[in-house]
This record gives sequence, structure tokens and C-alpha cells, in this order.
Amino acid sequence: MARKLSLASGVLPEFGAVDVVEAGAEAGFDAVGLWIDPAQWTAQHSRDTRAALVRTGMPVLDVEVVWIKPDSALDDHRKVIDVGADLGAGNVLCVSSDPDHGAAAEKLAALCRHAEGSGLRVALEFGIFTEVKNLAQALGVIRQVDHPLAALLIDPIHVDRSGTSLAEIAALDPALLPYAQFCDARAKRPDPSDFAAVIADAVDLREQCGEGALPLADLLAALPAEVPLSIELRSAALREAFPDPVPRARTVLEATRGWLREMA
Repeated sequence: MARKLSLASGVLPEFGAVDVVEAGAEAGFDAVGLWIDPAQWTAQHSRDTRAALVRTGMPVLDVEVVWIKPDSALDDHRKVIDVGADLGAGNVLCVSSDPDHGAAAEKLAALCRHAEGSGLRVALEFGIFTEVKNLAQALGVIRQVDHPLAALLIDPIHVDRSGTSLAEIAALDPALLPYAQFCDARAKRPDPSDFAAVIADAVDLREQCGEGALPLADLLAALPAEVPLSIELRSAALREAFPDPVPRARTVLEATRGWLREMA
């Protein structure tokens, strides 16, 4: 069975949810991910996006982002979950910039309780740009959350930049992994103390699968075979080369499928 591939919202960061849905469908993706800004999202956005989902038949793999901070408002985070539930999403992506992991776990636990009955998993992503910097820290937070809806999100660039090993990934309980992100990246790692360089690496410099230096084949083999992949290819070069959403989405999908065929 072919692995399901989802168009991550980060591939088309300058476009709205309806554009992402339509581009994902026209390009041939199996699902899409959507960016929900709780401060800007309105009931009309929900109506328009639901209509696009019905029109195209596209499912929503995830919505993002719940970004936990020491002073973040849980009501804003709950709104992202509520919108995701309304759109039929399977997951909500969370990151944490709260240095107090106990406080972050309390907030994640509250969000998991809020998500009960919605069909959503609450997936915590680790990365050196956050205060949950590696897999070990993420698992520590999830253990504190102690809720069946708490999940883990793996992204190859964050695995590599955090020094997380493939053996650690392979040892994970598959139940923690409702989906994973996927992309390639250059070998040169940014200085972890240079926040601007870390962010540029993550949002501008990702590469098509097989065109970078990450051990993607080994990482793919370490993931459960049925886990869907959200193709999180944030790339300034792609945005410049493909200003229109459909051609950009299509070239990402074609490159990913081509790489997967080579791995088969």
C-alpha cells in the first residue's frame, strides 16, 4: 500500500486555507495540512474551507500551530483545536517555548482534555528552535501529560539538528506517532545559539527528499509503515521558482513520490 502523503501548510505559507486545499487536491496529494491563526480565523474562513474540502474531497491531516509560551492564552489554543475539529482534522501540531516543562505539560494536558471526542490527536513537535529541543525532552513532557490523545511529531530536520538518533526513533511506541513530517536538508547545521540561523534553516532552506544530506531512507525505515507523511518543505527557493500554489505543490509531490519509488 502506498504511503499517504499530505501537503503541509508550510509549503504554501503565503496562501490561505482554501488555496492550500485546492492546490493539494489538484496536485494529487492524499490530504492537506492547514495553518490556523486564532487571531485572524473567522467563521467565514471555516465555511469557505469546509466548502473547499467538500468540493475536492480532501481530508485534513493536521492543523497548526499551537505554540505554548509562558504567557500564552489557552483559549487561543482551544480555538485552533475547535477549528480543526470543525474541519475534520486528525491532528493538531503543538510546540512549546515554555522553559518550564512541567507547566508546558499541564497546558498540553488541558488541551488533550479539550480535544476529547473531537477526533484530534495533540502532537508535540520537538526542535532546537523551541524549549523542547530533542526527542528525550519531548517524551518527558508527554509522560507528564499522561493522556491518550498526546502524541509525538517527528520532523527529519529537527531530528538531525537536535542530535536525536535513529535508534531512538525506531524504539518509539508506534501509538505515539499518528503521522510524521518529511523533508530533506543540507548537511551544514546552524549554530544552535543563533536563533535567526536556526529559523532560516527551518523555514527557508529545506530541500526535496533525496536532494539533501539527511539519512531519510533510514529514518523512513524507522517509522511505522502505515504512518502518513506531511511533506513539510519550507523553501525560499521553491517559493521563488513556483510563485503559484498548484505548480509548487505538484513539484513537491512529484519529487517525493519519485524518491519513494527509488526507496521501494
